[in-house]
Amino acid sequence: MNVSAAGTVLLRSQCSHHGRNVLSLLDFTCSRLHNTGQAPKQANQTERARFSPSSTSKNDWIGPPDRLSNLRPIIYHIPENETPLERRLRHLRQETEDWNHQFWTNQNITFSKEKEEYIVAQLKAKGLTERDENGKKRSLSTEEMAVFYKDFLDKNYKRHANYNKEWYQRNFTITMMMARVALLRVWRRLKGGPPPA
Repeated sequence: MNVSAAGTVLLRSQCSHHGRNVLSLLDFTCSRLHNTGQAPKQANQTERARFSPSSTSKNDWIGPPDRLSNLRPIIYHIPENETPLERRLRHLRQETEDWNHQFWTNQNITFSKEKEEYIVAQLKAKGLTERDENGKKRSLSTEEMAVFYKDFLDKNYKRHANYNKEWYQRNFTITMMMARVALLRVWRRLKGGPPPA
Protein backbone atom coordinates (compact mmCIF):
# COMPACT_ATOMS: atom_id res chain seq x y z
CA MET A 1 0.00 0.00 0.00
CA ASN A 2 1.36 3.41 -0.94
CA VAL A 3 -0.26 6.42 0.72
CA SER A 4 1.04 9.81 -0.30
CA ALA A 5 0.11 13.45 -0.41
CA ALA A 6 1.83 16.36 -2.05
CA GLY A 7 1.22 20.04 -2.42
CA THR A 8 2.61 23.50 -2.69
CA VAL A 9 2.24 26.40 -0.30
CA LEU A 10 2.70 29.84 -1.84
CA LEU A 11 3.96 32.70 0.32
CA ARG A 12 4.19 36.27 -0.99
CA SER A 13 6.25 39.10 0.44
CA GLN A 14 7.43 42.50 -0.74
CA CYS A 15 11.16 42.85 -1.45
CA SER A 16 12.20 46.05 0.32
CA HIS A 17 15.20 46.58 -1.96
CA HIS A 18 13.57 46.17 -5.39
CA GLY A 19 9.93 46.78 -4.51
CA ARG A 20 8.96 43.55 -6.25
CA ASN A 21 6.69 40.83 -5.02
CA VAL A 22 8.80 37.84 -4.08
CA LEU A 23 7.24 34.40 -4.11
CA SER A 24 8.30 31.59 -1.89
CA LEU A 25 7.01 28.19 -2.91
CA LEU A 26 7.20 25.52 -0.29
CA ASP A 27 6.79 22.13 -1.91
CA PHE A 28 5.94 19.28 0.34
CA THR A 29 5.60 15.60 -0.22
CA CYS A 30 4.35 13.37 2.54
CA SER A 31 4.33 9.69 1.93
CA ARG A 32 4.11 6.39 3.67
CA LEU A 33 5.54 3.61 1.56
CA HIS A 34 4.58 0.01 2.17
CA ASN A 35 5.75 -2.91 0.06
CA THR A 36 6.58 -0.75 -2.99
CA GLY A 37 9.86 0.90 -1.97
CA GLN A 38 9.30 3.55 -4.65
CA ALA A 39 9.40 7.28 -4.17
CA PRO A 40 6.29 9.24 -5.12
CA LYS A 41 6.29 10.63 -8.66
CA GLN A 42 6.18 14.23 -7.40
CA ALA A 43 9.67 13.84 -5.94
CA ASN A 44 11.17 13.08 -9.35
CA GLN A 45 9.83 16.07 -11.25
CA THR A 46 12.52 18.06 -13.04
CA GLU A 47 10.46 20.94 -14.39
CA ARG A 48 10.71 24.40 -12.92
CA ALA A 49 8.04 25.25 -10.39
CA ARG A 50 5.26 27.19 -12.08
CA PHE A 51 3.42 29.94 -10.30
CA SER A 52 1.14 32.75 -11.39
CA PRO A 53 0.58 36.16 -9.86
CA SER A 54 -2.85 37.57 -9.21
CA SER A 55 -4.48 39.34 -12.14
CA THR A 56 -4.28 42.66 -10.25
CA SER A 57 -0.49 42.49 -9.81
CA LYS A 58 1.49 45.44 -11.18
CA ASN A 59 4.97 43.98 -10.56
CA ASP A 60 7.28 41.26 -11.83
CA TRP A 61 7.14 38.12 -9.69
CA ILE A 62 10.27 36.25 -8.70
CA GLY A 63 9.99 32.60 -7.68
CA PRO A 64 12.21 30.34 -5.58
CA PRO A 65 15.49 28.99 -7.00
CA ASP A 66 15.12 26.09 -9.41
CA ARG A 67 16.65 22.92 -7.98
CA LEU A 68 18.64 22.16 -11.15
CA SER A 69 19.68 25.55 -12.55
CA ASN A 70 19.72 27.38 -9.17
CA LEU A 71 18.13 30.36 -10.94
CA ARG A 72 14.98 32.12 -9.77
CA PRO A 73 12.23 32.13 -12.42
CA ILE A 74 10.52 35.44 -13.14
CA ILE A 75 7.02 36.15 -14.37
CA TYR A 76 7.08 39.53 -16.02
CA HIS A 77 4.24 41.97 -15.47
CA ILE A 78 2.20 42.68 -18.60
CA PRO A 79 1.10 46.34 -18.61
CA GLU A 80 -2.53 47.04 -19.44
CA ASN A 81 -1.73 49.00 -22.62
CA GLU A 82 1.47 47.18 -23.58
CA THR A 83 3.08 48.68 -26.68
CA PRO A 84 4.70 46.49 -29.36
CA LEU A 85 8.13 47.60 -28.10
CA GLU A 86 7.25 46.70 -24.51
CA ARG A 87 5.99 43.31 -25.71
CA ARG A 88 9.22 42.69 -27.64
CA LEU A 89 11.22 43.60 -24.52
CA ARG A 90 9.18 41.29 -22.30
CA HIS A 91 9.51 38.42 -24.79
CA LEU A 92 13.26 38.96 -25.13
CA ARG A 93 13.70 39.00 -21.36
CA GLN A 94 11.65 35.80 -21.00
CA GLU A 95 13.52 34.11 -23.86
CA THR A 96 16.85 35.10 -22.26
CA GLU A 97 15.72 33.75 -18.90
CA ASP A 98 14.69 30.44 -20.51
CA TRP A 99 17.99 30.23 -22.41
CA ASN A 100 19.94 30.96 -19.21
CA HIS A 101 17.93 28.37 -17.27
CA GLN A 102 18.56 25.70 -19.90
CA PHE A 103 22.31 26.41 -20.01
CA TRP A 104 22.74 26.20 -16.23
CA THR A 105 20.49 23.16 -15.89
CA ASN A 106 22.61 21.27 -18.44
CA GLN A 107 25.86 22.59 -16.94
CA ASN A 108 24.93 21.64 -13.38
CA ILE A 109 23.73 18.16 -14.38
CA THR A 110 26.95 17.54 -16.33
CA PHE A 111 29.06 18.85 -13.46
CA SER A 112 27.34 16.66 -10.86
CA LYS A 113 27.55 13.55 -13.03
CA GLU A 114 31.24 14.03 -13.87
CA LYS A 115 32.08 14.88 -10.26
CA GLU A 116 30.45 11.69 -9.02
CA GLU A 117 32.23 9.62 -11.69
CA TYR A 118 35.55 11.20 -10.72
CA ILE A 119 35.05 10.48 -7.02
CA VAL A 120 34.09 6.85 -7.69
CA ALA A 121 37.11 6.37 -10.00
CA GLN A 122 39.51 7.90 -7.45
CA LEU A 123 38.14 5.76 -4.62
CA LYS A 124 38.32 2.66 -6.80
CA ALA A 125 41.97 3.45 -7.67
CA LYS A 126 42.68 3.51 -3.91
CA GLY A 127 40.89 0.20 -3.47
CA LEU A 128 38.03 1.79 -1.53
CA THR A 129 34.27 1.50 -1.91
CA GLU A 130 31.89 4.48 -2.09
CA ARG A 131 30.84 3.94 1.53
CA ASP A 132 32.87 3.16 4.62
CA GLU A 133 32.17 0.36 7.09
CA ASN A 134 29.58 2.53 8.87
CA GLY A 135 27.69 3.20 5.63
CA LYS A 136 28.85 6.82 5.44
CA LYS A 137 29.67 8.11 1.96
CA ARG A 138 33.41 8.60 1.43
CA SER A 139 34.81 11.86 0.09
CA LEU A 140 38.08 13.04 -1.37
CA SER A 141 40.45 15.68 -0.01
CA THR A 142 40.32 19.28 -1.13
CA GLU A 143 43.54 18.81 -3.11
CA GLU A 144 42.14 15.75 -4.92
CA MET A 145 38.92 17.60 -5.78
CA ALA A 146 40.91 20.63 -7.02
CA VAL A 147 42.27 18.41 -9.81
CA PHE A 148 38.70 17.63 -10.91
CA TYR A 149 37.54 21.27 -10.70
CA LYS A 150 40.47 22.51 -12.80
CA ASP A 151 39.97 19.75 -15.37
CA PHE A 152 36.24 20.50 -15.59
CA LEU A 153 36.84 24.22 -16.09
CA ASP A 154 39.54 23.54 -18.71
CA LYS A 155 37.26 21.15 -20.63
CA ASN A 156 34.38 23.63 -20.58
CA TYR A 157 36.41 26.81 -21.18
CA LYS A 158 35.13 27.38 -24.73
CA ARG A 159 31.55 26.61 -23.73
CA HIS A 160 31.73 29.13 -20.86
CA ALA A 161 33.37 31.74 -23.10
CA ASN A 162 30.58 31.33 -25.69
CA TYR A 163 27.97 31.54 -22.93
CA ASN A 164 29.51 34.77 -21.57
CA LYS A 165 29.66 36.32 -25.05
CA GLU A 166 26.01 35.47 -25.72
CA TRP A 167 25.02 36.64 -22.22
CA TYR A 168 26.65 40.06 -22.71
CA GLN A 169 25.08 40.47 -26.16
CA ARG A 170 21.63 39.63 -24.84
CA ASN A 171 21.98 41.94 -21.84
CA PHE A 172 23.22 44.81 -24.01
CA THR A 173 20.19 44.38 -26.31
CA ILE A 174 17.82 44.21 -23.32
CA THR A 175 19.39 47.30 -21.73
CA MET A 176 19.10 49.33 -24.94
CA MET A 177 15.49 48.23 -25.39
CA MET A 178 14.71 49.11 -21.76
CA ALA A 179 16.10 52.60 -22.37
CA ARG A 180 13.85 52.99 -25.43
CA VAL A 181 10.83 51.82 -23.41
CA ALA A 182 11.68 54.27 -20.61
CA LEU A 183 11.91 57.14 -23.12
CA LEU A 184 8.56 56.13 -24.64
CA ARG A 185 6.95 56.14 -21.20
CA VAL A 186 8.36 59.59 -20.40
CA TRP A 187 7.09 60.88 -23.75
CA ARG A 188 3.62 59.45 -23.07
CA ARG A 189 3.50 61.10 -19.64
CA LEU A 190 4.65 64.47 -20.95
CA LYS A 191 2.53 64.56 -24.10
CA GLY A 192 -0.38 62.42 -23.03
CA GLY A 193 -0.13 60.05 -25.97
CA PRO A 194 2.18 57.93 -28.11
CA PRO A 195 5.30 59.55 -29.62
CA PRO A 196 5.41 60.29 -33.32
CA ALA A 197 6.56 57.38 -35.48
